[in-house]
Amino acid sequence: MSLLIKDGSVFTKDGFIKKDIGISGGRIVFDTDRRFDKVYNAEFLSIIPGLADAHVHLREPGFSYKETIRTGTMAAAHGGVTAVLAMPNLKPAPCTLEALREELDIIDRDAIIRVIPFGTITRGRRGRGELSEMEAMAPYVCGYSDDGTGVQDEGLMEKAMREAARLGKVISAHCEDEGELKPGGCIHDGEYARLHGHVGINSESEWKQVERDLKLAERTGAAYHVCHVSTKESVRLIREAKRRGVHVTCETGPHYLIYTDMDLQESGAWKMNPPIRSAEDRAELILGIKDGTIDCIITDHAPHSAEEKSRGLESSAFGITGLETSFATVYTFLVRTGIIGFSDMMRLMSEAPRRIFGIPGPGAYLEDGDVADVAIVDLESHYRIDADGFYSMGHSTLFDGAEVYGEVKATFVGGKRVYPFD
Repeated sequence: MSLLIKDGSVFTKDGFIKKDIGISGGRIVFDTDRRFDKVYNAEFLSIIPGLADAHVHLREPGFSYKETIRTGTMAAAHGGVTAVLAMPNLKPAPCTLEALREELDIIDRDAIIRVIPFGTITRGRRGRGELSEMEAMAPYVCGYSDDGTGVQDEGLMEKAMREAARLGKVISAHCEDEGELKPGGCIHDGEYARLHGHVGINSESEWKQVERDLKLAERTGAAYHVCHVSTKESVRLIREAKRRGVHVTCETGPHYLIYTDMDLQESGAWKMNPPIRSAEDRAELILGIKDGTIDCIITDHAPHSAEEKSRGLESSAFGITGLETSFATVYTFLVRTGIIGFSDMMRLMSEAPRRIFGIPGPGAYLEDGDVADVAIVDLESHYRIDADGFYSMGHSTLFDGAEVYGEVKATFVGGKRVYPFD
C-alpha cells in the first residue's frame, strides 16, 4: 500500500520544507508525480524521522505485570518512537541463546515497532562470575549490557570488552560501583537529601566505574557506550577520552537535563537510578549535549506497577516511564527554549542511536529513499501531559501534568501506520 502525505512540512537537511512526500515499498519517495493508493493530509503538521530509543525496559518475559512488549511498543508508537533497544532486566535474563529466544519469540509475535534486544554481559546479569553466551547471541542482539548492575570485576569487564570487540558489538554499561553505595540510598547525595533526611547515592558510584571502563576501552579497542550519564565528572571523563581517540559514546535522559535534585518531591515518581543530581551536574550535561560529548538522549523507560511506585522516595522501586513524553519534553524544554536546535534533537534522538547500534531507519533528517520510519507531529499543539492516558502499563512519570508542545499525530514503521491504532 503506497501513501501520499500532502501539504506537510518535511524535516530535510535544509530544515523544514513544505512539500508532499510519498511512501512506497516501505521507503520515502520525494518524487510524488505518480499514483498513490491513499492520501494523508498533513496540513499544518511536520514530518520527521521516527525516534530511536537506545535504552528501554519492556519487562517481558518475566515481569509482564509491569509492562509487556505489546503495551511498551504501543507506548513507543504513541510517542513517535519507531525503534527501541530492549534492556535485559528480564526473567530469564538473556544470557544464553535459549533464554534470548524466549524474548525474541514474544517480540516477533507482539511488537508493533522495531525492537532489538541486548544480551547480558554476565551470566544471570549479576555483574560478576562468568560471561554470557556472547558469541551465540551476537547475530540477534544490538550489544551487551548488565543494565541495573555494574560489572564489579575489572578483569571480567576487560574480558567482555575484548570479546565484544572481536564480535563487532557494543558494550553498553550501567556504571555503578557497589563499593561506593550506602544501604538505603534513594536520591542524589546532595542538598535535598540533607534537608529531608534521605540516604544519598553519591556521584563517585557512577564516575569511578566510568573512569575504570574508559581505561579498559582504550586498552581493548572495544566500542564502549555509557548508559544514563548523570554526573558532571562522567561527562568530563568521557569528553577527555573522546579527545584521546577512545571508542566511547554515551547517553542521558530528559529528566537529567530538565530537573535538579532541588526539584524533587516526596513521591516515587521522582525515584530513578541513577538519580537526578545537582544544578552543576545538569549544567555539565547540557554542555555535553551541546558540544557533542553526549551522543544520545534516551528515556530509560522503566515501568513498574502502581503499588511499587506508591511507597515514596525511600521505598518505591527505581524507574520511571518515558516513551510517551520524550519528544514533547525535549522539544518543549530544550528546543523551544533555545538550548539546542531541532536538528540537534534529531541527531540525539534519531541519527546517533541508529549509527551507534546499527538500527534501521532514517538519520537526523529525511532523505529520498530512506526507510519510512517517520512521525507526523503538531509542533504548535499545546497540551498537558496526562499519565492516565498512557498506553504503557506504567504511569509513573515526573512529567505528569507538565504543559508541553509537540503532539504526535501519526507514526509509521517501514511505511505501515502503527499509530493511531486501528
